Amino acid sequence: MADSGPVVHGFPHLDTVRAAITALYKRLSYDTVHTFDASVAPADVAFCDQDDLHLGVARVAGTMVQHLRLPDARMIVSFRGMEHAANVELTAGPEYFIELNDRFRNHRKDIGAALAHEVMHVYLHRLGLAFPGTRDNEILTDTATTYLGAGWLLLDAYREDGASSQKLGYLTPEEFGYVLAKRARVFGEDPSIWFTSPQAYTAYAKGRAEADRDEQQPPLSAAGWAGRRRYAKERRQGLPGPGYSFDTSPATRVSFPCPACFQQIRVPVRGRVRARCGLCRSVLECDT
Repeated sequence: MADSGPVVHGFPHLDTVRAAITALYKRLSYDTVHTFDASVAPADVAFCDQDDLHLGVARVAGTMVQHLRLPDARMIVSFRGMEHAANVELTAGPEYFIELNDRFRNHRKDIGAALAHEVMHVYLHRLGLAFPGTRDNEILTDTATTYLGAGWLLLDAYREDGASSQKLGYLTPEEFGYVLAKRARVFGEDPSIWFTSPQAYTAYAKGRAEADRDEQQPPLSAAGWAGRRRYAKERRQGLPGPGYSFDTSPATRVSFPCPACFQQIRVPVRGRVRARCGLCRSVLECDT
């Protein structure tokens, strides 16, 4: 887990984030994803200065193991001085060795966020789910942590002012907000009630606005006037547009990504159509 350098903002990793959400549904299935309907509760990862450091770390690590349903995995956590925020040694198990940066000895509030990311590495390792390259694999891990109910901790660990800044993970704050918004739509959550960082609220709002735009792209019925007009023109000409394309053989169909899981969907071009995503089971109102 990274925690260094200036905080990057915006949505530079959005394509990889979307691919990660698709990969989660494909590897886990709709039913398994929906077993994570409850996020990690703030009380379960609360850690105050009066708590015994090692007992507290073991308790929080156990919370993450329980949340991810890894009953036969044992997390052995230690502290040392290092460049990164945390690291995990991925082995065959059942014991996994996690190292936390020494600074967490005195910044205990964010230990839950660091452990959420590292235990997710173990979960994905056991699933055999990985992306090629360190950067993309870390983005997958951040996305999975957030989508499966523990990543609100990572966004809440983001703090920035004129003198200093802190951000855990590889996603930008706004991208964490984006994935949280995607999760909120599926499970009816409001993660903002758990934030203690003022900057987390702002980042979540920006991420939610970006997620809203996914729901307003043609051929979805909620698309705005400008998007509908452009779509109609490209449909007449058979040209691809932003996020959709046409297939005219034998009958005209339009392909576009599901706004929930980004699996490609193909529906006939014949006016108003209700489509059901075969991967995440979202029902989409379309005007093709």
